[in-house]
Amino acid sequence: MNQQNKTSGRSTLGWLIFLSTILGVAVVGFLITSIMERRAEAKQAKMTNPIADWEPRNEVWGANFPREYETWKKTKEMNFKSAHGGSARTDYLEEFPNLVVLWAGYGFSKAYEQGRGHAYAVEDVRNTYRTNKGMPATCWTCKSTDVPRVMHEEGVAEYYNASWFDRGDQIVNTIGCQDCHDPENMNLRISRPALAEAFAARGEDINEATHQEMRSLVCAQCHVEYHFQKEPAKYLKFPWDKGFSAEDMEAYYDEIDFVDWTHKLSKAPMLKAQHPDYEIYMTGIHGQRGVSCADCHMPYKNEGGTKFTDHHVQSPLNNISNSCQVCHRESEATLLTDVYSRQDKVMELRGIVEDALAKAHIEAKAAWDAGATEAEMKQALTHIRHAQWRWDWVAAANGAGFHAPNTALQVLGTSIQKAGEARQEIARVLWSHGVTEPIDYPDISTKEKAQRYIGLDPEAMEETKHKHQTELFPEWDKKAAERQAAMGLPANVTESKAISYGE
Repeated sequence: MNQQNKTSGRSTLGWLIFLSTILGVAVVGFLITSIMERRAEAKQAKMTNPIADWEPRNEVWGANFPREYETWKKTKEMNFKSAHGGSARTDYLEEFPNLVVLWAGYGFSKAYEQGRGHAYAVEDVRNTYRTNKGMPATCWTCKSTDVPRVMHEEGVAEYYNASWFDRGDQIVNTIGCQDCHDPENMNLRISRPALAEAFAARGEDINEATHQEMRSLVCAQCHVEYHFQKEPAKYLKFPWDKGFSAEDMEAYYDEIDFVDWTHKLSKAPMLKAQHPDYEIYMTGIHGQRGVSCADCHMPYKNEGGTKFTDHHVQSPLNNISNSCQVCHRESEATLLTDVYSRQDKVMELRGIVEDALAKAHIEAKAAWDAGATEAEMKQALTHIRHAQWRWDWVAAANGAGFHAPNTALQVLGTSIQKAGEARQEIARVLWSHGVTEPIDYPDISTKEKAQRYIGLDPEAMEETKHKHQTELFPEWDKKAAERQAAMGLPANVTESKAISYGE
């Protein structure tokens, strides 16, 4: 019996030694792999061709970082469409005609399409019906790597205080490397001052952000809500003084009495959300757990033994294995079902709000036509303002609410409530002015019908934009080429027509 115990003990000890050896080999292997990856990254980061500090051309950066550049060029692809997003072209006004009425009197009633990849940023902002000569230069801010260079040369306030037309021949390179990276060492950096200023207004120093936080903050330079201040003129500002939530920003805008436009039908003092992706992400589980934008939209990739960040910025649903399954072990089908189940609920509530708001604007017009006074309409218009702002805070963000589904549903719930309160107030006003019959709602079942109802002429819009495309834009490109030639630079470059303002 004693001999059996000794034999058993030796067997156990042998297994422990064996398992410890295996574990040790695994740890050493992991360390060696990690060291090799770091060395490969360091070798890759060593630039063979120095890059000037304000170099806007992505192909110049690409000469040093071909893997990142080749994946960035894939942002031109338009072949992926998910249930509620993707890169394929989608006309949202065609899909949701109520939006035309919601934005009556504002540029978005003319055109609102699914944003294409970063490679199209300049092209798309030129060609949309929403842009025109009278718009401020601030509208270029998130569209081009030329923006930091112009800001550096002329001053930030001076850059903002010009027209969209005045900057057209200088803002020609699309979103890319310069927007997020320091050319000296490739560190992530903030190239747009509005984000740093927003942090400072909250008593925070953006320079203290960690590298992981920077992997979201470089995106937050543009994927945020913002407005243009009156003083300094047209100066870009993020409304974060009170917080990131829809309610916090609503309170901020109300306090400064800010209005984006007066609605053409209801005469409500309206707010237009831009794309508050960062704000809604901050309230979701991924943001709370420290998952960055890049983790999902620009996951790491291995090629030829080299690990690098995939710069094909896209929907994670087109790359589930590298994005979602790094953390989540479920199948692609299960993960896709989980995403769509959350998005579908958000989109269902969105549809309810959009229908209610469109009717509220039309009913308010009927009240004005019946002789309503400003005092009678004030409360209803405030409810419309707040209801549409909260709806738009969710609707304008990418991801159909997935970045924070619980928050999106809660905000849409309050939007439904406020839209209902607005319609109740309007009904009382109509009754007081003798309107007791139901409102005769117009046919707004298509984009064209809705646009003609609010007074837009699709043919005239097309004629104006065609004139820009054939006369204005070629003149901009000609000036850019002339400036480039004067500096002794090649007349033609791979991806752009812009000039390099290197030293």
